[in-house]
Amino acid sequence: MTDDGRFGRLRHWLSQASYFAEEAYSAPYRGAIARARRDEDDLFMLLVFSELMGVPNPVSYYTLELQPLLMERFHDWHCRMGMEHSPLDDFRCC
Repeated sequence: MTDDGRFGRLRHWLSQASYFAEEAYSAPYRGAIARARRDEDDLFMLLVFSELMGVPNPVSYYTLELQPLLMERFHDWHCRMGMEHSPLDDFRCC
């Protein structure tokens, strides 16, 4: 057997071992990481759509162009925030 074949298998085994070690380490924290990411996304959505809900937004000039990109996620967000219907008068998603 050539050295390339042995090193290739060793490299493959090490990459698999590294993947499994990373998964075993991060598995207990997946829920906490997902919650933290969802909280950050919710805060960002509030920042983007706050001007439409009547809350003064000092960075509305910069977030205005993001609204069309986030409209498809708006329904899930306002339901998660406890609002049964869309808080926007001009936009009905329910």
